[in-house]
Amino acid sequence: MIEFQSMFPVVVAPNLAAIKQFYVSAFGFEAVFYDPSFYLHLVSPSSGVQLGFLIPNHPTQPDFLHTKMAAEGVVISLEVQDATNAFAEAKAMNLNIVMPIKEEWGQIHFMVEDPAGMRIDIVEHIEQPEH
Repeated sequence: MIEFQSMFPVVVAPNLAAIKQFYVSAFGFEAVFYDPSFYLHLVSPSSGVQLGFLIPNHPTQPDFLHTKMAAEGVVISLEVQDATNAFAEAKAMNLNIVMPIKEEWGQIHFMVEDPAGMRIDIVEHIEQPEH
């Protein structure tokens, strides 16, 4: 068995500067490594969540990492304590809201889209009444 210390996605996407700005300003991530010609690594100081972004067509990477990620079918979920408040903050920051806030499946959630085209589901889990 291979033991690991953490897990995070690495997304192949252009415009690392816009992606960095989005995650730092909207969610408080810190850029722990940033070379705009190559790679961006983000860490949330409050939760330890990590995200990596790799520029497409970088000559040091294998061919299968040259293609920009297709954002369709990919959702990143970020759990929050208060989705209603987070929704108000997202609107105030003029984030690209691609799904309005709603309550379903024991959650209150909404989705925004980042500069790479990925959808981010902002989720608050709520208590379900027992049947």
